[in-house]
Amino acid sequence: MLPISDDDFDRLVSEVFDALPDDMVRGIENVGISFENQPPEERPRLFGLYRGHPITTRGVYGFGELPDRITLYKNNLEEHSDDLGELRQRVRVTLVHEIGHYFGLDDARLRELGWA
Repeated sequence: MLPISDDDFDRLVSEVFDALPDDMVRGIENVGISFENQPPEERPRLFGLYRGHPITTRGVYGFGELPDRITLYKNNLEEHSDDLGELRQRVRVTLVHEIGHYFGLDDARLRELGWA
């Protein structure tokens, strides 16, 4: 387990997102990325979660539309990481996976692509 401060984790997430290829993040609109700790009693244990309407199923955003959200679960990512490099890789895979959901990819397709 690699404990990391919230500030350092926030910086790491920003760095990982900024390093993603342009063709992977091009077209992302109205999506907030945040992190929190998943309560210990919640199942299944997740590294991340996308909440929103994939672009393949949505209409046009209207006035006051809330943004879609990608939440990273810091405590679960820390628990399964032995060092900073492993944590950075888990954050990257999780971000890519959740971005895939935003673009309408299901878990089966994400596994085919190596993003699950």
